[in-house]
This record gives sequence, C-alpha cells and structure tokens, in this order.
Amino acid sequence: MTFDGFSRVAQEAFQRIPEAYREGIEGVTTVEAVETHPDLPGVVTLGECLTQAYNSDWQGPETTRSRVVLYYGSFRQMAQNDPDFDWEGEVRETLTHELQHHLESLADEDALEAMDYAMDEAFKRERDEPFDPLYFQSGEPVGEGMYRVDEEVYIERVLTEEQFDHLGEIDFTWEGRAYRIPRPEALGDVHFVVVEGTDPYIQVVLVRRVSWPRRLRRALRSEGPIVLESGAEARHPGPP
Repeated sequence: MTFDGFSRVAQEAFQRIPEAYREGIEGVTTVEAVETHPDLPGVVTLGECLTQAYNSDWQGPETTRSRVVLYYGSFRQMAQNDPDFDWEGEVRETLTHELQHHLESLADEDALEAMDYAMDEAFKRERDEPFDPLYFQSGEPVGEGMYRVDEEVYIERVLTEEQFDHLGEIDFTWEGRAYRIPRPEALGDVHFVVVEGTDPYIQVVLVRRVSWPRRLRRALRSEGPIVLESGAEARHPGPP
C-alpha cells in the first residue's frame, strides 16, 4: 500500500467512528517515517495518541485535546515480514487503540497504559531480557486471580513452599471447563507453566508466598527473584 493510500484509509476509518467517540480528537495525522519503540529496540510503534490538557477545574473534551498519529513506515515494515498483513484491519485496530487512550485521559483512567506495560514486559520476556515477573497483573482482570494480556490468559496461584510440596497436580477452570496439569518440579519465586492443549493460550503462574522478614532479608542482600518456566500438557479430569 502506498503512503497516499494509507492516508486515505486512515481518514476513512476515522470518519466511520461514531462522533461521540471522536469528541476532543482534532484528527489523524499520517507520517511516512518508521517510529521505533522508546524502550524496546527492534520494535516499531504503529501509532500514538498525543494529548494536551489545558488547566481547568472541569476536565472534558473542551480541555483535553488529542491528535492521533499513525506511522506508515512502521506499518510497511510489519507488512514486509507478514505476507497476510491486513493493512485496513491493522489501521482500524491501531486507531481504535489510540482513541481509547484519549477516552481514558478524559476519564483519568490508566487501564490501557497498564495493558501496554504488561505487553511490553511480556515482549521482554520473549526476548530473554530482564522483565517484571508480575507483569501479567497489569493485564485485564477476567476472573479471580485471572488476567488477560493481549491474546494470552494468566491464571495466578499463590502458594507457600509447604502447599506446593503437597500438591500432586494443579487444577484450574477456564470458561466453565476444568483442566488439570502435573505439578512442576520446583516452585521458585514465580514459575510460569505454559499449558498445552488449551484455547486461548493459557499460562498458570505459581507465585511463592513469602513472609515480610524474608522479603526484607532478600532486599538487603539485593537478591532478585527466582523466575522459572516450564511446559505442561492439560488434561480433563474424569468423573469422581
């Protein structure tokens, strides 16, 4: 897709968004350049929501103005690595994502920023870079101790060492369906168990319950957490 075609698609997608959701948005700007992620080398940024708030006792569209910027070069770079790249679909998705940033600025919420943080930390983990092992907690809550980050679901279990030692298997339920996986050999401080045979992609995260004195001793010794990862095949437990 050419830059002119990209700009046309972006403007048409913006105009199709209901006016109520475009309130306070000054428009969409398309830029030919590639924009790299500020914290993740080698990762491109598809779009940004540039927001400026004016001093006022009342916050709303009149005092919070935004402009969405879409980077054609970044889209083109992604398209080069994906023969099935959907230009129009990606433009719509990116535009919707950036508009949500604006709406959350109006509401003074930070849920989307938290999700962006979780996705960035997940990407660092994939690249074997230092990451926050509890990043999944910044994702979208989808149940008690359950979080969704992009297309992945994380199910958190907080256990003491004694509780872990007495486990034979780990049971969990997703969307009304019961699953069971074998207990991994070690607990660590945070253990990501990648579950095979589920849809969507599920990870059970075992988190060690640590006492405050132990946490303090570890902090004084500048010890980092022990983070483990393993895989397990899910099965459905039979009737009792």
